[in-house]
Amino acid sequence: MSETGRHEDVPEEILPERETAHEGAVATAENPFADPGLPEHEHRKQDIDERAAKRSENTVALLFLVSMAATVGFIASYVTIPIDKIVYIWPIGHISALNFALGLTLGVALFCIGAGAVHWARTLMSDVEVADDRHPIEAAPEVKAKVLADFKLGAEESQFGRRKLIRNTLFGAMAMVPLSGVVLLRDLGPLPGTKLRTTNWKQGVRLVNQSTNLPLRPEDIAVGSLTFAKPEGLEEDQEDFNEKIAKDALMLVRIQPQDIKDKHELSWSHEGIVAFSKICTHVGCPISLYEQQTHHVLCPCHQSTFDLSDGGKVIFGPAGHALPQLHITEKDGFLEAASGFGEPVGPSFWERG
Repeated sequence: MSETGRHEDVPEEILPERETAHEGAVATAENPFADPGLPEHEHRKQDIDERAAKRSENTVALLFLVSMAATVGFIASYVTIPIDKIVYIWPIGHISALNFALGLTLGVALFCIGAGAVHWARTLMSDVEVADDRHPIEAAPEVKAKVLADFKLGAEESQFGRRKLIRNTLFGAMAMVPLSGVVLLRDLGPLPGTKLRTTNWKQGVRLVNQSTNLPLRPEDIAVGSLTFAKPEGLEEDQEDFNEKIAKDALMLVRIQPQDIKDKHELSWSHEGIVAFSKICTHVGCPISLYEQQTHHVLCPCHQSTFDLSDGGKVIFGPAGHALPQLHITEKDGFLEAASGFGEPVGPSFWERG
């Protein structure tokens, strides 16, 4: 249907003005390319029907109101939900209630603002194309000269170069102002104290398979395999599970005793089974990649590589120190810890001596 056919019942005086193609444009010797002009503008339903425009306005307003409600929900979640609360969300599984609520509310708030702005632009803002000739944006030479002259005059009148006391104290004041922001960093949280130095591993704690939730026997660890473990009694539905597993995560491999290069590592192993922290010593990512021929494990975040046959030493990447090893033994047919880690797990921290 033609433009006229679609709008034959609409009075011509209420239709927005529209630009048409430039008539009679022809190529000349000076301008070999003819000006094609613009095609006829097609009016949207909202341009000619105020009820449709009102519906679009209400839709945009509703999206903005939902965004406002989501922002209030974000603030309420931040204030009311405990940081260690764990909930089960299908199909994600057990997850931090605070992180889930903050991510959901903030995502809804940002999405509704963007969706409202897009709907506003596509249905209510003018969509008429306007052609304009290009012109130089560079200032004229006389304007440049005047600006430079004014700047030099202002510098002279301020006596900035002459009054050295004022100049130096100004620099000092501006340099010290940012210290106020640095002091505010103190409110990011309490100092960690000694809690980064210890884990839940101690003598007599059994090693539990993190996948099956069953205590591990020596025969469960095959040569060349990588098994992840956690302390007995640590369950995913516990409110502080994420905080604890961030330090307690363990990986076990079985290596032929003659292939273990480090004597201390051999003495802390059991029948060639060695247990190391799963937490990378660079920035704390979980290590998950194992190469059974070389006994190397790789952190997927920044490619730090550790040799599990040589004390967990760093052989490549930005990690600063070796993976901590857990002393393990066997009791009643099950693997258990003979002691805690010999040193703090994870990346270095400023209080670490």
